[in-house]
Amino acid sequence: MSAMDWWIIITIAFAGSFGHCIGMCGGFIFAYSSTKIDASMSRGEQLIRHGAYNVGRVSSYTMLGMLFGGIGMLLTVSMAAKGTLLIAAGVLMIITAFSMLGVSKLLHLLESSFMNFAVFKTLFSRLIKSKSVKSFFALGMMNGLFPCGFVFFFAAKAASSASIVQGGLIMLVFGLATVPTLLALGQSVNFMREIAFRQTMNRIAAVSIALYGGFSIYKGLAHIISLPM
Repeated sequence: MSAMDWWIIITIAFAGSFGHCIGMCGGFIFAYSSTKIDASMSRGEQLIRHGAYNVGRVSSYTMLGMLFGGIGMLLTVSMAAKGTLLIAAGVLMIITAFSMLGVSKLLHLLESSFMNFAVFKTLFSRLIKSKSVKSFFALGMMNGLFPCGFVFFFAAKAASSASIVQGGLIMLVFGLATVPTLLALGQSVNFMREIAFRQTMNRIAAVSIALYGGFSIYKGLAHIISLPM
């Protein structure tokens, strides 16, 4: 991957953190901020707990990236297979962008259906009642595994890398780029709740994802029919 690829990943992740991530992860943060963090806690104690949540979240993303990178590595046995994987990843990226823009409801249905799983409800109920630092880390890990259109984009990118190491790094960088916004949101529940601003940043991220998806499709075709790179 080129330096430009990494900058695109960081930019999309950071822009999306203001729009999509606040909408998706904000519910988790508001829930644990109001039930697991006491007003008597010092700023430092609160920061440690918000930090543990984000470390758990980023850890899940990294493991998912390694998993999808490994899957991509197994599937790319030839240039044609590599090209097919890039095209599939590009299509998923474009679907993700449409979902973030509200054009498609497919990924939204996947996201909302996860909330109805009994296992998820039971685990969330147990973790939300505990005030230990470990419970914040576990809640973050669970949030990281939550199906999300934004995560699907980076998982597709990890798979298209066809590398366990690069796949893990892609998801790690994605997670780290979203930490500042969500950490600030946890410290101040009113942070960046302006709807117009969030919608603008979400659109920027979605359009960027769609363009990157189109480029991924082009690269896939280049592997199959020898288009100029």
